[in-house]
Amino acid sequence: MKEIELLFENSDFVIINKPAHLNFHSEEEAGLVVLTAKLLHVKQLYSVHRLDKMTSGLLILAKTKEAAQSFTKLFQSRQIEKYYIAISLRKPKKKQGWIKGDMVSARRGSYKFSNTSHNPAITQFVSKALRPNERFFLIKPHTGKTHQIRVALKSIGAPIAGDIRYANADEAKKETRGYLHAFALRFHFKDKDFSFTCKPDEGERFISPACKEILKHYLPPWDHN
Repeated sequence: MKEIELLFENSDFVIINKPAHLNFHSEEEAGLVVLTAKLLHVKQLYSVHRLDKMTSGLLILAKTKEAAQSFTKLFQSRQIEKYYIAISLRKPKKKQGWIKGDMVSARRGSYKFSNTSHNPAITQFVSKALRPNERFFLIKPHTGKTHQIRVALKSIGAPIAGDIRYANADEAKKETRGYLHAFALRFHFKDKDFSFTCKPDEGERFISPACKEILKHYLPPWDHN
């Protein structure tokens, strides 16, 4: 497994590049938060958002309770911009736009969209053709629901490559990883503006010349709203 990469650190928070296949919380083995604390030689770090096990990329961890509370408020008020990239092996029902709807629990810890819109998950995206049978997605979630992006792309007929839960399981198991990556963050914290981008560096589909070329077009992603 790829090691945790420290991208930024100050007295309030750190930004790391999370590897794919690493649990966020400790289960049978030490999770991401514990491992990062050991890496930084600190007693404790505070989680303010999370990434699924299969997802790689940018993650904020607070170093103090006060900083954690501030970040939690920023996330709740949608003042932190997040951008993800994904690859699907299917052509979506639409090439770009919005995916909105309430998410409800399904079987075995999965989620699905309902026909209601009381507290909807809101996802914005654009997509481009990559190599044959590959579709690239740049995604901006406007809410932070569990499995939101994974369920959103499945709902338009383009589940994420390697996503054993939401894509075809036999097909997904042939992939080396799930192709979802937290690509960029932008926020204002303590009177300062911060922005970070992090290109994926694991997974053949992500590091292919075709994907690298298309990523150049979307740097930085907030210029493409």
